[in-house]
Amino acid sequence: MIERWSLDQVLALAPDASSRKAAQGVAAAGKWSSRGTTGSVLYGECAGSGSKPYLACVDLTEPAYRCSCPSRKFPCKHALGLLLLWSADGVPAEEAAPQWVTEWLDGRAERAARSAARAETTRDDAATGAGTGAGAGKAESVRQARVGAGLAELERWLADQIRQGLASSAEHDWDGLAKRLIDAQAPGVAGLVSRLTQVRAEDDWPGRLLEEYALINLLAVAHRRRAELPAALAETVRIRTGFPVTREEVLAGPAVRDHWHVLGRRDDEHDRLTARRVWLKGRATGRAALILSFAPPGQALDASLVTGTTIDADLAFYPGAAPLRALVAARHDTDPLPGEGASPAGVPAGEALEEVARVLADDPWTESWPLVLAGVVPGRTAVGGLPLHPRARDPWRLIAVSGGRPVTLAAEWTPQGLRPLTTYDDDGTAVLL
Repeated sequence: MIERWSLDQVLALAPDASSRKAAQGVAAAGKWSSRGTTGSVLYGECAGSGSKPYLACVDLTEPAYRCSCPSRKFPCKHALGLLLLWSADGVPAEEAAPQWVTEWLDGRAERAARSAARAETTRDDAATGAGTGAGAGKAESVRQARVGAGLAELERWLADQIRQGLASSAEHDWDGLAKRLIDAQAPGVAGLVSRLTQVRAEDDWPGRLLEEYALINLLAVAHRRRAELPAALAETVRIRTGFPVTREEVLAGPAVRDHWHVLGRRDDEHDRLTARRVWLKGRATGRAALILSFAPPGQALDASLVTGTTIDADLAFYPGAAPLRALVAARHDTDPLPGEGASPAGVPAGEALEEVARVLADDPWTESWPLVLAGVVPGRTAVGGLPLHPRARDPWRLIAVSGGRPVTLAAEWTPQGLRPLTTYDDDGTAVLL
């Protein structure tokens, strides 16, 4: 039996504000001629503009959505409205779902089986070395040479900047350098240079700019001396420079199975794409994970991970010295463990900082990391003595939940401070921030 989600958890799945408003308009029992739940699936028939009702259903184990309405939004207002009814205990339990629901579920199960078979084939090919050859190795060597030349120029440019002083830094210099790094096939470093314009606009820009210069220079030097680095760190340098790791390569690697707490998510606009970061924490392993997805304007982002829930899944991690980004390789439909709906286990602020220190020792270019803090009291500019990110200050909702008492808080650590994600009330219910 899936634990019922809160109103906040359901509304967080909406692709935009208008969908949230529209969903609340259909979240009334009178709008649905029939509705029901088998415990893991919701379904219903909602009156629409035509003579036939819209058929909507939600597989709560993913979640996944289906609706016969013409909306291009995902999930649509009907699926969200059905979820809102369910969250308010307004969907009756039934022993079996209608045929149109079971046909959809069977189709999804068949597609999942085919996907698992393809992943297994990819894993076998990787183990036997299939698909590699001299041509690929030669292309890699040519690109490494181009990247090396581009980063050598970058090192000289940074040295000149330090000699001349930070006051001479100008946006057109960074734009030109970023374009040359793109030409040198080092897009990862080009991205780091491109964002220097944003750093220059901050109030404390001299210190921040010097930090960014130091990290960029460290990456360039690390690439030049990568043969001397441990294998995991060398792979980190390779990826951060801009060499891609394909989805197939990640899925071909070992997977980590655990019950993963979904701690929270954050959406950011970047290069005309919306990036969604979803943070997870393993219940037994204690491992942190980041599920990253992208969507162009007007297209829906992945909404399969609901904040405050726990999923039994295999995660395949991208390689590196401090592996964080991962893919969901497989999800398992298992009975909930005792205490499944409880908040994740947290640690005192001091232990959390020790965790961050270990991560930075392994990968000094780490820009964010999920933490679960226990027994912290939030204030306007800090939580448990840890400063908040400038854009996260005055967290009134968090302060209201706390009421001056210690709380458990899931947050995203960044070099500029914490970004609160989720806190938990006395019953362990997630409160989205």
